[in-house]
Amino acid sequence: MNELHAARPRAESLPVRFTASGSEYFRIWISNLLLTLLTLGLYHPWARVRKLRYFYGNTWVGDHAFDFHGNPKRMLRGTLLVGALFIAYALASEFAPAAGLVALAIVAAIMPALFLASLRFRMANTSWRGMRFHFTGSMRGAYTALLPGLLPAALFVGFTLLIPNPDDAARAADASAAPPEWAMVSMGFLVLGTLALMPLIFWNLKRYQHGHYALGKVQSRLQAGPGAFYLLSLKTFGVTLLTTIVIAIAIVGLSAIFGVASAIGGGGFARGGSVATIMLFVLMGLAGYVALLVVSNTFMASRLQNLVWNATRSSDVRFTSDLRLRPLMGLTLKNWVLIVLTLGLYWPFAAVASARLKLEAVTVHTRGSLDELTARVGRTGATDASGDAAGELFGLDVGL
Repeated sequence: MNELHAARPRAESLPVRFTASGSEYFRIWISNLLLTLLTLGLYHPWARVRKLRYFYGNTWVGDHAFDFHGNPKRMLRGTLLVGALFIAYALASEFAPAAGLVALAIVAAIMPALFLASLRFRMANTSWRGMRFHFTGSMRGAYTALLPGLLPAALFVGFTLLIPNPDDAARAADASAAPPEWAMVSMGFLVLGTLALMPLIFWNLKRYQHGHYALGKVQSRLQAGPGAFYLLSLKTFGVTLLTTIVIAIAIVGLSAIFGVASAIGGGGFARGGSVATIMLFVLMGLAGYVALLVVSNTFMASRLQNLVWNATRSSDVRFTSDLRLRPLMGLTLKNWVLIVLTLGLYWPFAAVASARLKLEAVTVHTRGSLDELTARVGRTGATDASGDAAGELFGLDVGL
């Protein structure tokens, strides 16, 4: 019995640690911002590399941090390529709707290939304990994952290009310039259909991403099915609806209270207090809208992270995520308030705080000891470099 117990691999649980500092990242962020503005955006790849190296270098699993090795010059080629594609689309759509549709179709057709190149570039330039990650997804898988989401978006933009757009009062008064009924009905069905399929589309995308991350021969997979994403969407809709009702009741109640107080004080819309009353109602509406966004977005973000990472695993590694709603909600509200009060200067502090809360909610579990896993990955870690050729060619990075 003791021999069997000794032969059993010793599992390890390794919480993710994030050691970045808001003040340190502020110096990186402000210099990146100034240099990007001075170079009219050309410095953006160098700024992104500096940011990724700082964030990766302060993300620890066990006693080792991650590292990012991306080449800014290659990333500049990717940035210019994507920028040229969208400029071509914008110029084409200005001359004629048909030309805009052709340009849009070309962009949509090559977008999955660019997305795959970005995934390969990001993984090939990420390392841990001296070992490079890689992405094993195929080109066919990229098109299968992205086209279901790109097609509705392309159709929607296509409808907007085909619908007449009156540019003066004379054309606006012309009934023939009004959008055709078939186009409006089609757009309505398209929006409803896209909303209904969105959980399936998002599941398909996440399955492709989390099903092809690899370190040596250790490759991840996503075990969650589309039903889990539909359930999350229904829960988010329920939370949003309930929050909306509560906020509406609160606003109506406060309006009644202030209305009674105004009447008792001899105020009202006909007197000098009308402007203050209107401003109060506007502020209450704005506060309610912000509260709705905070609750809805943080619920979706926390539950989605937990769903995806709890379902991501391999034969040797699995992940658990326990991102709590209340701390994330409080941090999000605090970040928004301070960003507004500081006119955006709190942004790097908010980014670090958000990353810390989300990353430190994740724990990595290995089936055997970490040293055994590393040694096995190191022996089988050689991969075919041609798989990352597309990513290295353009240096694409979409910020996964």
